[in-house]
Order: sequence, then C-alpha cells, then structure tokens
Amino acid sequence: MTFRKYLVLAGVSLCASIGDSLLSRGMKQVGNISLSHFSDLILAVLNPSVALGILLLLGFFASYMTALSWADLTYVLPATSLGYVLLTLIAKFYLHEAVTASRWLGVLMISAGVGFVTRGPALTQSPPTPQPNQAECQPAAARRQP
Repeated sequence: MTFRKYLVLAGVSLCASIGDSLLSRGMKQVGNISLSHFSDLILAVLNPSVALGILLLLGFFASYMTALSWADLTYVLPATSLGYVLLTLIAKFYLHEAVTASRWLGVLMISAGVGFVTRGPALTQSPPTPQPNQAECQPAAARRQP
C-alpha cells in the first residue's frame, strides 16, 4: 500500500473521530432538540462546534468513499476502526467523559483486531474465469467431421 493510501485511511479515522467529538460537544452546548421543531435543528447546525463537526464528517465520507474505491470493505472498515481508539481518547481527555474499564478493554480488542486485518491484502482478487475453447463455442453440427 502506498503512503497516499495510508493518508486516506488516516483521514477517515481522524475526520470521523474529531467530527463526532465536535458534534457531541456542540449538541451538549445546544441542549435537547426535537425533530418535530425544525427551527431547533437549524439553530443546532448554526452552533460552531456542530457546524465544524458536520464539515469533518463530510470529509470522513469523502475519504471513506475514496478508500472503498481501491480496497475491500472488509479491509477498510477494520483499518479505519482505529478511529474508535482515538474517539475514546478524545472522549476521556477532551470531553471529560467517564470511560469504564470494559470500554478500555474493547479499545484494546479493536486494536488487536486491526493488527490481524492489516496483514491481509487490501483488495481480494477473484480467480480468473477460464476462457472457453474455440471448439466448444461452435455448434455441435459444425464440430462434426464429415
């Protein structure tokens, strides 16, 4: 894998985790909103943290689509799950959320799983389909020798 592809995967992880964190921070500042009041949604989007979070999540989506264009989903999704590790760290130290021991254990298991997945190929190749023999493509009557 090239350095550029590693950067795309890093972009997916960073944009998702930072975008989610900013969205969470902004929504805590906004307070409770209801889907039945459209004006609440508009006001929430105008919050700077929410707006920046949305922009970063759009960056995540663009990076994710790019990664899926050259690699299998079964490679991209686990490889980018390191963002969950980063998200947990941001939640603990930036958002000051309580992170339990079981969540830290989950982060450890994700990290171990990513190690297994990245050892395999990024894109699986289908076996080539055998080309039919020219004689097999002709009608049976044309294959008979007079």
